[in-house]
Amino acid sequence: MDRREFIRRCGILTGSTLLPVLPGCGGSDPSDMPPPDDTPVRFLHGVASGDPLADRVILWTRVTPDADGPVNVRYRVATDPAMTQVLIDERVVTDAGRDYTVKVDPVGLSPGTTYYYRFSAGGAESPIGRTRTLPVGSVAHLRFAFTSCSNYPEGYFAAYRHMAARSDLDAVFHLGDYIYEYGSSGNPELADDRSAQPASEIVTLSDYRIRHAQYKTDPDLQEVHRQHPMICVWDDHESTNNSWQDGAQNHTEGDEGIWSERKTHSIQAYFEWLPIRLVDPGDPQRIWRQFVFGDLVDLMMLDTRLYGRDEQLPLALGGPAVNDPNRQLLGERQQAWLGSRLIESTATWKLLGQQVMFGQLRLLTLPQVELLGTRLTGELLAINADQWDGYPAARQRVFDALDAGQVENLVVLTGDIHSSWGIDLFRDPGAVANLLAGLTGDPLDPPRIKGQGVEFVTPSVTSSGFPSGTTGLVRSLFRITDPHIRYFDGERHGYVLLDITPEQCQGEWWYVDNILEPGSGESFATARFTRTGESRLRSADGPSAPKPDAPPLAP
Repeated sequence: MDRREFIRRCGILTGSTLLPVLPGCGGSDPSDMPPPDDTPVRFLHGVASGDPLADRVILWTRVTPDADGPVNVRYRVATDPAMTQVLIDERVVTDAGRDYTVKVDPVGLSPGTTYYYRFSAGGAESPIGRTRTLPVGSVAHLRFAFTSCSNYPEGYFAAYRHMAARSDLDAVFHLGDYIYEYGSSGNPELADDRSAQPASEIVTLSDYRIRHAQYKTDPDLQEVHRQHPMICVWDDHESTNNSWQDGAQNHTEGDEGIWSERKTHSIQAYFEWLPIRLVDPGDPQRIWRQFVFGDLVDLMMLDTRLYGRDEQLPLALGGPAVNDPNRQLLGERQQAWLGSRLIESTATWKLLGQQVMFGQLRLLTLPQVELLGTRLTGELLAINADQWDGYPAARQRVFDALDAGQVENLVVLTGDIHSSWGIDLFRDPGAVANLLAGLTGDPLDPPRIKGQGVEFVTPSVTSSGFPSGTTGLVRSLFRITDPHIRYFDGERHGYVLLDITPEQCQGEWWYVDNILEPGSGESFATARFTRTGESRLRSADGPSAPKPDAPPLAP
């Protein structure tokens, strides 16, 4: 499929103008619209918004018509939850070519403003959604929530419901594995049938569309999309496990088709079903992009998965292969873009939203580990060659950019690993560990060694983590071998809440009580924060206070 056809099928929007797949947007002459189609439709997959900018935001829904054919869809944007103060009232057309999804990009909105929106078609109305544009200028306080790894058959998406209920969030981030490609008969411990649809592993465009549609029927996922704009990136399971630019561990040429075609199918379905904006019409598979929240936060979303990644090595234990200086995780173009964005950013905090863990794991390189026995070494302490540890030259290039621009206040946000981590980032954490060992008292009060950034890793929504009962033991190991790892929990599920001011950035781990219960509650576990100019994580006394006077949630 060529670039033009890919864009046409995805129905990507630019500015206030829909590309030809959806005629009739942005004040088009009504005479140019197709004849009205009064075929009854249903809104089974909710509404969503995403990729907010200061003057626009993507709005999304999907209609399910009773009969095939083009469907005229009306959308309205208002400043009040009751939808009485309407600013935008327009119509677009969708059809089977884009799986009846609707994605519009209304412009002319005001910065830092909450809006409400609704779609209607065929005599039916969607739920009311709520979104927010980016602020400009001086910003005193921002709050975000982020998570990853939501495997539908493994449990209920309660984490999404609790994120949705936080009316003071400026946006939510999803860092990948929004869907999973595996076939599954479901979890017998669940009261409801959550077996995968289709039942087999997904490979074709139709397969990927069906799987996205199933996920979008989940009420908790619908609610987080309905209440907050989402900024998302894919990881591997949106295509298949441990994918890279030219292949994947979980892809067999022949039996599962040609990788480039499967990759294209997965990306097309992702763009159809997620509220993500096309970054570059000349490069339609690019998702790395930037969001500026006034002078407080510069968010750079990366693609460490499909864009420029070299194939994973079997085990990243060092040596000439893994340490090849030309080895790529981001690819040259994305790496150069990231370096320039970091150096040129004027925001207080620079956030990297990305997929795989950035901080180093040093366990297998240390002699103490051998005392713990073969079983533990083999099952728990193997270096993960899929993350930045498998691409050390790419990580060093990020540190080079930080040094070249004297960049401060880097905060890396990570998903993928189905566990919770808080990490101090250093180019060489081993050398820092040796320095810390020679200090007396608390090296953080005041900080005597400045870091180069910090990393918050979110737990999964439902995907399985470390074996039960191992968290305490692993924490004990890290105190000996990896003191730059300031927090770890390998077993619980939930999300990270970020509370950011000009003075500090705090990450809080919130866990759901039980992913096997659809109405599960949540609880605060712990928090770590870094102060401006320190890049070291400190323990917080408790959770941060919500922002006052948050705009009302959508009814």
